[in-house]
Amino acid sequence: MTKYIVEGGRPLFGEIHISGAKNAAVAIIPAALMVSGPCRIENIPQISDVALLLGILQDLGAKVRFMNPHAVEIDCSRLRNGRVPYESARRCRASYYMLGALLGRFGAADVALPGGCDFGGTRPIDQHLKGFRALGVQVDTQSGFVIAEAAGGRVKGANIFLDKVSVGATINIMLAAALADGMTVIENAAKEPHIVDVANFLNSMGANIMGAGTDVIKVRGVDCLSGGSYSIIPDQIEAGTYMAAVAACGGEIRICNIIPKHMDCISAKMTEMGVDIEEIDDSLLVSRIGPLQRTNIKTMPYPGFPTDMQPQIAAALCLANGTSVITDSVWNSRFRYTDEFKRMGAQIQVNGNLAIIEGVERLSGAQLEACDLRAGAAMLITALAAQGISEISNVQYIERGYEDVIGKIRSIGGSIRALEFPEEEQLAVGNAG
Repeated sequence: MTKYIVEGGRPLFGEIHISGAKNAAVAIIPAALMVSGPCRIENIPQISDVALLLGILQDLGAKVRFMNPHAVEIDCSRLRNGRVPYESARRCRASYYMLGALLGRFGAADVALPGGCDFGGTRPIDQHLKGFRALGVQVDTQSGFVIAEAAGGRVKGANIFLDKVSVGATINIMLAAALADGMTVIENAAKEPHIVDVANFLNSMGANIMGAGTDVIKVRGVDCLSGGSYSIIPDQIEAGTYMAAVAACGGEIRICNIIPKHMDCISAKMTEMGVDIEEIDDSLLVSRIGPLQRTNIKTMPYPGFPTDMQPQIAAALCLANGTSVITDSVWNSRFRYTDEFKRMGAQIQVNGNLAIIEGVERLSGAQLEACDLRAGAAMLITALAAQGISEISNVQYIERGYEDVIGKIRSIGGSIRALEFPEEEQLAVGNAG
């Protein structure tokens, strides 16, 4: 087991290079199952979720070969239709994209219900299953598995209206429909940048997808997808996380390898908080010298403020002047991390999907336990901003979505190191909590 030891209380200066988007990579890797020939995926992040998904592909018969640390060649020409076991699926929420990909390729899928981050509420896949059924797929859940089979061995195009804007359902339906018989229309579709990226990947392999990035996506099914090469977009949330770190700690960093337009929803709130942001080509120069100011935030589907940035900006607002209100309209009960912030002296009240944060002058180092990916990133921010030393356990959550987080934090002047310790010690801490 590993924990991070962070000595905080110093401003951040330097340059950060942003990795490929985690949320795009974990959908594009399953999408590679649908490609008959070899495909090369570049700008792939080195994170544990990517490693898990590549392992699942290999278990299904795919050949996986790294060309360099950030480029992988995947050949699914001799893929066999198989079951995605519980032990693999439970460790990665994005394993549910195997459903859409296998349905598209084989007209059948047998995938364990996914795991990943638990925010303390439910994360249903009902909209995914509704979409599959509309495509003519018989869907059953048995002993923790989703078993899906299309009549006649191929999904049929259909008109689908999502009851709720859902990134996962939009991508999963798009995957299944790419090789469907006929046209599929997805209405009330999610519009996030990584949805556009998945559509662009599929189109580069021969799919016919129109309207990605709008609330109506049209997918004209094709007979097969062939090989090619594709580069994943930069990670909007990783970039936003380091922006929030500068907001909390002060200093100035240049965030490189981004698409500035994708950052607008985050940059706008940071500017309200007194953070200076200058766009320079494919980078942002982010600085905060004066006091941090309060603001109100409501998470919304893209192009609104992303729910995946909610914990990180909350970390910064713990040190802002005045009272801030955060409303998460995307996920219920995503505020479990606030109890860890309180250990550091933060003043937060939570009521359902609403958090009221009264800014304090300083936070103090403490022992912290990450409860999910973005909460773990937020704890890194509070630890970097706090006076004294903090210890963060359950860092496997952080490593699911952030590449070389220790190296990147050190490159901007943060004091952080990894400490290995016996698993029994982690169990004792958890039981004591």
